[in-house]
Amino acid sequence: MGCLPCFNSRKEAKLNPEKEPDDRKQQQTAPSMPASSNAPRLSSDRLGVRSQGRSKMEIQGPKDGPGIQIAAQTFTFRDLAAATGNFRPECFIGEGGFGSVYKGRLESTGQVVAVKQLDRNGLQGNREFLVEVLMLSLLHHANLVNLIGYCADGDQRLLVYEFMPLGSLEDHLLDLPPDKEPLDWNTRMKIAAGAAKGLEYLHDKANPPVIYRDFKSSNILLDEGFQPKLSDFGLAKLAPVGDKSHVSTRVMGTHGYCAPEYAMTGQLTVKSDVYSFGVVLLELITGRKAIDNTLPHGEHNLVSWARPYFNDHRKFAKLADPRLQGRFPMRGLFQALAVASMCIQEQAAARPLIGDVVTALSYLANNAYDPSTSHRGLGGKEDKISGDERGRGRVRRNEEGEGSGKRCDLEGGSEKDDSPRDAVRTLDKDLERERAVAEAKTWGENLRVKWKQGAQGSFDGSNG
Repeated sequence: MGCLPCFNSRKEAKLNPEKEPDDRKQQQTAPSMPASSNAPRLSSDRLGVRSQGRSKMEIQGPKDGPGIQIAAQTFTFRDLAAATGNFRPECFIGEGGFGSVYKGRLESTGQVVAVKQLDRNGLQGNREFLVEVLMLSLLHHANLVNLIGYCADGDQRLLVYEFMPLGSLEDHLLDLPPDKEPLDWNTRMKIAAGAAKGLEYLHDKANPPVIYRDFKSSNILLDEGFQPKLSDFGLAKLAPVGDKSHVSTRVMGTHGYCAPEYAMTGQLTVKSDVYSFGVVLLELITGRKAIDNTLPHGEHNLVSWARPYFNDHRKFAKLADPRLQGRFPMRGLFQALAVASMCIQEQAAARPLIGDVVTALSYLANNAYDPSTSHRGLGGKEDKISGDERGRGRVRRNEEGEGSGKRCDLEGGSEKDDSPRDAVRTLDKDLERERAVAEAKTWGENLRVKWKQGAQGSFDGSNG
């Protein structure tokens, strides 16, 4: 790409075109760090960005209110063209709804970065660009990608992120070439738990809460050590607060990951993200895509294909990725499937809160599977179980202390939805150690009450 006449433009760029009247109906409060609860309120039809050298970005507030100063570095287009060798093909590393992504090195600091360039003919535009800058400038967590800066020179729109050396989860899980080593069970559970923590931060700790709206395997980037980080926040929306039960918006996202109630009505809640998470968890367990039209008829949709297997725990092993070659704990598989089954419930109110999911998956991630000391027979024989795993599928608080403290009840819930939970109970019938039973009883009694209250509550109550 050659040099363009927009270099070093000082012109103010309005980043909120008049093409989405349905989204402008909702006045949005800018998300703040969890410690702050007094973020200024922004009117979405007055949002704008000033690109002047490397100054802070100013988002205009209401006419009588202050703007929000965001300490996001701004770049000129010339800066980023130099960083990517003028966007040469050798630097190209991927493409999405926003546009093309290039690997680059900032001349000013030498830092290796990922530069995402808006495709002006693509699915996302100025509004999504602004939303992503706003969200990632104010939201910071170990499981969210770090935004370094942006470029709004003239009609150019680019975002600069920390570089994720291992690419996306999709690169390591789906459509693998024969010579590529598949992810092992422990890494899959680590990625699932970390991605859930990113969603938990958005739902439970951001103020106000944020609905991600585009949770999928290609948006989960992997740092060194397969540390997962959520990326691509252009479709994010602020969650309903107060007496509002949902946000009404146009349906966006990716087919196969969208919650059914959102796809049919455009009504968005945090439980919509939980459904999408359940689909990705199924991808991690099965190694299959959410939608794969190359498979035989009846197997194109991952959720539709997997659901019948939930009715018979003797068939659970058939859901495991064949590339694992049996190297997984049967108990861990059952528990992971139980979590996935609850997340993809048709009724949003029946799905768990993401904090519950974090607790369940943190337990699985923290209790690593060791093939040398565990055995899983293909006929369904039980694993050799260590002492701290005994007990009725109980879930402990994440040792790292990042969980919300909520628990996921794999035993409670309604009879029509509990086949995976029945399987967990079946596995545990022979575990009679007194300590484990006592712990499981306490865990189950405390959480069954919470689960029933959540299931019986209104949509409002389950998202409040």
